[in-house]
Amino acid sequence: MAGKRSGGRPRGVRLWRWLPLAPATLLLLLFLAGPIGYCVWIAFTNTQLTGSSSSDFVGLANFRRAFADENFRNAVLLTLVFTLISSIVGQNSLGLALAGLMRAASRPVRTLTGALVIAAWVLPEIVAAFLLYAFFRREGTLNAILGWLHLPSQNWLFTLPILAVSFANVWRGTAFSMLIYSAALAEIPRDITEAAQVDGAGGVRRAWYITLPMIRRSIGTNLMLNTLSTLSVFGLIWAMTRGGPGNRSQTLPVFMYDQAFLKSLIGYGTAVALLLLLVGSLFSLVYLRLMRVEV
Repeated sequence: MAGKRSGGRPRGVRLWRWLPLAPATLLLLLFLAGPIGYCVWIAFTNTQLTGSSSSDFVGLANFRRAFADENFRNAVLLTLVFTLISSIVGQNSLGLALAGLMRAASRPVRTLTGALVIAAWVLPEIVAAFLLYAFFRREGTLNAILGWLHLPSQNWLFTLPILAVSFANVWRGTAFSMLIYSAALAEIPRDITEAAQVDGAGGVRRAWYITLPMIRRSIGTNLMLNTLSTLSVFGLIWAMTRGGPGNRSQTLPVFMYDQAFLKSLIGYGTAVALLLLLVGSLFSLVYLRLMRVEV
């Protein structure tokens, strides 16, 4: 019958059901899809903050410039190092270790440890950056401790800047991994691990053959979320080192900010932002493939 669906319901009823979603859909198109589309367009132009007020379409020139730029390649390398150390190895491993230790600890120990770790996580990024800057600077807490132990000190933010900001990100972000893994470990039935222990399986074998396989999806989800979060870290690095000394801690977000807003190359900086988005997408695809996480 005309005006009706195959199930007998009028088409008008179907349209009215979608009407409440129209404002949210409009807002998403206006404030999310619109700016994303505009940024994609800007990446293919020579738009600048200063100088010429007009912009021209330059095609892939910004992307070719990026791949030919030694500073861009250095930023990509440092971004991968920063992500590997602070997210994939640091936050993920430490979060899993803390979750495992807290599960076996007494209630007061769990409460105290959880409060200390989460306190670092809830701090504003700029506050955490200042605290870690005070810890690593030449006259900071770390060198004071080394001096008290009669060990040589150094200016960590100058000699090992990428390691210093990586440690800062581990210190600030481990709580997220700990909470994810604490929830995952709580879902493992204790009778399974107890049965394996009765059968003679040691702690390492129980962790490898029972615990890790049972929290496999949580590991994949945590790695993906942590990696995407770490790839976009800007404030922590900018407040501690500003990408220096030189460009020795200049990750892609810092390089993008430097090009777009300090050097006024909006088109080029936006192209770098799209390449950073591509890097994050590749990491996500790899995790989804290796861990076989269903989405």
